[in-house]
Amino acid sequence: MAGERLDAADLGWHGVEGDRRLAFRRIDDRSGFPWLSASKLPEMVLFTPHREDGVQTDLPTHIRTPEGVDHSVFSDDLDTEIERRYGASVQLMQLKQGIFDEATISVIALDTVHEISQLACVRPDVRRFRPNVVVRALQAAPFQEDSWVGGVLTFGEGENAPAVSVTMRDIRCAMLNLDPDTAKPTPTMMKAVVNANQNCAGVYGTVTRIGQLAVGQRIFFS
Repeated sequence: MAGERLDAADLGWHGVEGDRRLAFRRIDDRSGFPWLSASKLPEMVLFTPHREDGVQTDLPTHIRTPEGVDHSVFSDDLDTEIERRYGASVQLMQLKQGIFDEATISVIALDTVHEISQLACVRPDVRRFRPNVVVRALQAAPFQEDSWVGGVLTFGEGENAPAVSVTMRDIRCAMLNLDPDTAKPTPTMMKAVVNANQNCAGVYGTVTRIGQLAVGQRIFFS
């Protein structure tokens, strides 16, 4: 569903606390990946998780449909709404360690977002890339994240600053094509990534030291 922009977040051993901890399981699916994503139901990106006013929790309490109707998380009404659109039975599940494609943390630089968007003739929108961390680098160069693989990103200063070991390049899928505001596909996005950087944009990482992430933190690479 739609992502959430945060000014600060707790980084735990299994990634950003609350991130990707809920997922719809396709009940009749017997594959190794039974989870329903926007690759199979594009309009899922138009659903907005949120919390009731005053509720302090990492997980959302409600889901707002594209039509503006709110359903409680884990309610039968929410399951029914998704089933109606998908055309098969689903069940919302909570997983303590989350559900991730390759790693618990994804990072991308703004220069990469802008380069791909320019090549695709699409307005830059970081939401298409669904990262955990967006970096404004001192050196303006697209795809510079590739050179971070094997290194460590440290967020803030001090011995206890949270850190992420960069493990691999982020190989992109068709999710990149989905417009976050309309769910309509824009195939030029994937084509641009394939042609410009071997279908990779951004990097994945594993948490090596927990702590708090915040907008405006200095990031150090080693």
